[in-house]
Order: sequence, then structure tokens, then C-alpha cells
Amino acid sequence: MGAGGGLLWGAYGISALGTWLAFDAFPLIAVLVLHSGPLAVSVLAAAGLAVGAVAAVPLGPWLEYRRKRPVMVATDLVRCAALLTIPVAHLLGALTFVHLLAVSVVVAAADIAFRSASGAYIKTLLPPEELLVVNARFESTNWTAIVLGPPLGGAMVGLFGPVVTVLADAASYLLSALGLRAITAHEPRPARREEAVAAGTAENTGNAEDTGAAKDGGPAENGGPAENADSRSRTRELFDGWRFILRDPALRPLFGNTVLYNGLLMAISPLLAVLMLGPLGFAPWQYGLAFALPALGGLVGSRLARRLVARFGQHRILLATGVLRACWPLGLAFVRPGVPGLVLVLLVEFGVITSCGVFNPVYATYRLERTPADRVVRTLSAWSVSTKLGTAALTALWGLLAALLGPRTAIAAAGLLLLATPLLLPRRAPQPLAFAE
Repeated sequence: MGAGGGLLWGAYGISALGTWLAFDAFPLIAVLVLHSGPLAVSVLAAAGLAVGAVAAVPLGPWLEYRRKRPVMVATDLVRCAALLTIPVAHLLGALTFVHLLAVSVVVAAADIAFRSASGAYIKTLLPPEELLVVNARFESTNWTAIVLGPPLGGAMVGLFGPVVTVLADAASYLLSALGLRAITAHEPRPARREEAVAAGTAENTGNAEDTGAAKDGGPAENGGPAENADSRSRTRELFDGWRFILRDPALRPLFGNTVLYNGLLMAISPLLAVLMLGPLGFAPWQYGLAFALPALGGLVGSRLARRLVARFGQHRILLATGVLRACWPLGLAFVRPGVPGLVLVLLVEFGVITSCGVFNPVYATYRLERTPADRVVRTLSAWSVSTKLGTAALTALWGLLAALLGPRTAIAAAGLLLLATPLLLPRRAPQPLAFAE
């Protein structure tokens, strides 16, 4: 990818490190600063994701017709500005639960826009045969950040409180924006929306003439065929990503699997934070360590992904690791105080993360290969919105379940349901698609 690729990779690494320095910062602030309970912590995680995802729905069609790098820079700056309001409010003694919730909404919406734009940006810069290599490299970078970030963040929380990690995360987005801004590689201009609408209008007009739908001056009375076609086009564009996913026999089951798996796994996270930092009495640095050391498995898995695919095939690795990653989380329901409990969390998280370390780059490459270049942003946006909405709904539901039955029971229920998620993986290797240029 050249010098531009190095800057892109560096920007990704910096923002990933900032994100993992602030690992679970909002739940930690809610628990340690605002003294919130499990239901409030789950609502914070769920509502921020849900509202942010809904706000991001129109962004996919809008981004499709724009250069992606400027959008990535803008979303980095938006996340930086939003996060900076938290330490300022804390310093002034004005930090509230509603403030945390509002920032989480802004960050969630900007995150969806950034991820959708970055996926399309990478596809425009790389030939198809290099997608797995780059996705695996980015995955390795992410797991490296996970190894380093949570322990450092836990130490920072212990010394200075959880708000300082939010400040570090905001700084990482600023540095990422500067790195992306420095890229000089030319990005091809996407087709203008007006061109697509004009083509769609001509097609719709032809169809109307063939079927007689334009008789009696109907379209003209409603503002003319061009205006009506543009309105219909805008409405259709909002749902184009979902329409493409649900019509593709390979992406459809994978979509269901990832939405359900990610939602259930993330629903466990705030409950485990409440359980470990509350009744079980773990220190923040121990909580961070429990998720940092296992990330070494993700680093190893992502480095092995390309070799495993070369030897066993993409579909077999996707299926095998999709099954393996679902088998571990149930063990978190049996965590106990002290060293034995910490060791159990380390082992379970190592199994989950190693499996995901292989699965994630293979799955990301599989999805990009199945998606034509002019639909990448809409497809990734729809995927991200659905994943975040699913995560929000399941997190809220599991927060209520934890309030009624206790966090341990809720974690066990999520672990049992996760065992069923491999049923939604694609059973057969799909035929490769050839997209017209």
C-alpha cells in the first residue's frame, strides 16, 4: 500500500490503542464515579448503541457517493470532541449519567460511519488477493493494542481514576485524524449520486411506458417523474445494504450469526464488570489484566489466519473458528473471587479471543469479496447498524435479567444461547461471484 498504507495502518494502531486504554471506561465511570447499578450500566451500553445506530442509518447512502478518507478524518475529530467533554465535565463537577449517555450516542454513530468508510477505502486501494493479508494485519494490530491497552488503562484508572482514560482515547482520535489527513495517495472519485439517480430515472421511465403506468399524467401531477424517481431512490438507498445482505445466500446466514454472537457476547461485558468489580472484589488493574493477557491469543490467531486459509480453505476455517468461539463464554458464569477466578477468566477469554483472532479477518475478507465496490459502504453500514442495534437490545434485556436474577445467572443464560450461534454459519462454500467493473 506504500507510504499511504503506512499512515493508514499507523492511524488505525493509534486509535485502537486509545480505544483499549479506555476499555469499558463508560461502565467504569458509571460504577466508580456515579455509583450506578447493573441495570443502569446495561442501559448506558444499550441506549448509546441503539440511538447511535439509528442516527447512522442515513449515513450509508450518503457516504457511498463521497470520498471516504475525508469522512474518516471528520468522524475521528467528532469522536475526539465528544469524548473531551467528559473530563471537562468531571473537572467541573458536572458529570452526569445523561452526559455519558449522550456522548456514547455520538461516538457510536461516528464509529459506524468510520468503519463503513474505512472498509470501502481499503477495497479501493487493494487488489482482491491482498484483502486477507491486510485484514489479518489490522487484526494483529488490534490484538496488540488489546494486550497493551487494558493493563495500562487499568493502572491509569488506579492512579488517576477512570476519566483519564477517556482523555487518552480522545487524544488517539486526534492523532489518527492527523495521520489520515497526511495520506497523499489518490482516492478515485465515486460515481455521483445524480448520475445514479439519472440512470435509475431512465430505467423507471422506460418501465412505466412499457406498463402504461404513466398514463393520465399521474407522475406529472405529483411533481414529475424525475422528482418522484429521486424520492423513491433516496428511500431505497436507506435499505439497499440490508436488501443486498438478505438476498445473498452466503452473507445472509453469516449476518445472522455475527449479529447474534456479537450481541450476546457484548451483553456479558457490563455484567462481568459489575460482578468482578463489585461482589467479587477485583481491582481495576486485575479486571484490565483479565482481558489483556488473553489478547495474545488474538495476536497469534490473526497471524495464523492466512496460513490456515491457504491450507484448509476459507470456508472450513470460517466454520471451524465460528464454532470454537461460541464454546467458551459459558465458563464466565463460574468465576469466583481471588486467583482461581482470575485464572478462569484468563483461560476463557484466551479461548474466545484466539478463535476470534482467526475468524475476524477471514470473515471480513469473505464479506468484502462478496460485496461489489459500489455497495460496500451501504452493506457495511447496514451490517454495523444491525450489529449495534442487536447488541443494544440484548444488552438492555440482559441488564434487566441481571437485575431480576443476578449477573451470574444472566451470564450463564447468554453463554448457553451462544452455543447455538454456529447453526447460523454458512454450511456450504458459496460459488465465487464476478462483479462487473
